[in-house]
Amino acid sequence: MVILTDRNALRAWVAQQRSSGHTLGFVPTMGALHAGHLHLVDQSRAHTDRTVVSIFVNPTQFGPGEDFDRYPRIPDQDQRLLRQGGCHALFYPDVATIYPEGFQTTVLVEPLGSDLCGRERPGHFQGVATVVTVLLNLVKADKAFFGLKDYQQFVIIRQLVRDLSMDVAIEGVPTVREEDGLAMSSRNRYLSIEDRRRATAISAGLAAARTAFMAGEREAGRLEAIARRIMVEAGIHRIQYISVRSASTLLPMKTIDSEGVILTAVKVGSTRLIDNMLLM
Repeated sequence: MVILTDRNALRAWVAQQRSSGHTLGFVPTMGALHAGHLHLVDQSRAHTDRTVVSIFVNPTQFGPGEDFDRYPRIPDQDQRLLRQGGCHALFYPDVATIYPEGFQTTVLVEPLGSDLCGRERPGHFQGVATVVTVLLNLVKADKAFFGLKDYQQFVIIRQLVRDLSMDVAIEGVPTVREEDGLAMSSRNRYLSIEDRRRATAISAGLAAARTAFMAGEREAGRLEAIARRIMVEAGIHRIQYISVRSASTLLPMKTIDSEGVILTAVKVGSTRLIDNMLLM
């Protein structure tokens, strides 16, 4: 695995791979890698010839009072995992490489970016869309792989690529879960033992709603209530949203008459966690 830290080195490596006829897969991350990230690498390796992973804790997607400063940074462990996982190139830029002096451009995907998590984290998806645009333009991959745990992010990036006619396929990869159902996340390490136990109610609530859907329930409000009840009974009281949406557009649905998704964001202790499950 080669480690690249600046734009010119990345461009040269990409050009070399292209001249050799290789297809490129890209997995953008913020590091603190876990099995979910490594599954994205596996998917990239399965569908392309060469895999590039980026690690960049993007300051523009964190708001005031959020966890940018304490977001876990464990580069040695990340590099070891990527080598073991068969990654071909790690792009590991600093802030000045991504946002050089004089950088003025931001990317907005609206109204998608102001809904759901965007309501709770103003400016978050502007930061995400901007950094992903920069990274996609640098890597010039054939396919980019995103975990569906961040479902709203996936839909936003897919829309961005479509709107800007970017020549890359955006591939959504199903959520990887712990044995007890909790969606894998770099932020899970913040949880206390008790909060970790309580957090399993997030996936349990969504799964109960999905079970009701499979049994024939189509009213969004009832499905949301099922998920909410299970979370509250487990002691999760700071629920930012539970919402049934169209899986393709993220528009609200009162009655599910096409493929849907139920999404949630909650606070468990001081840790904000998100999850979703498809209804189809």
